[in-house]
Amino acid sequence: MLTNRSKVVVKKEMNFWERIYLPAILGGIVITIKHLFRRSATVRYPEKKREISAIWRGQHVLKRDDIGAERCTACGLCAVACPAEAITMIAAERKKGEENLYREEKYASTYEINMLRCIFCGLCEEACPKEAIFLTDRIIETDYGRKGFVFGKDKLVEPVDQRVDVSKRQTPAVLEFKQHKQLTHNK
Repeated sequence: MLTNRSKVVVKKEMNFWERIYLPAILGGIVITIKHLFRRSATVRYPEKKREISAIWRGQHVLKRDDIGAERCTACGLCAVACPAEAITMIAAERKKGEENLYREEKYASTYEINMLRCIFCGLCEEACPKEAIFLTDRIIETDYGRKGFVFGKDKLVEPVDQRVDVSKRQTPAVLEFKQHKQLTHNK
């Protein structure tokens, strides 16, 4: 023994009611009946939708600037920051006449996110210096196959006529910083 304290163990004899386990069975039935009358925790999706937090991270979107050009310059910082290695891209040079399509000389000709690998951590949007990628509050549609979960630019780039509001994903300090148009980043 490590200590001098000893514990006396008493083997108590069970009485008649304890031997037939009737009180334990009745206690279990009472708990089951209580659960029958409680409100269900299950949400019957898609008829009812659960309220989603304002900072919830959902489907990615590649943003456009004010004139409709893609913001992404294929710098690759989002792909490097991604811990799941879900982002792949191929850079290309902008050709003459494509000035209204892309902001910079270099753009992402191919930009893909494997949604099965993505852990929705938000590090890609933090790493992007051009504020090109954001996680929205949209839910990703489910499917039985794996092939449809590699999202390309066709699913990621926001349409020119249907802009996605990401202002609730930005802190008040960032929104206040963007009001200063004299800074180079905001031009």
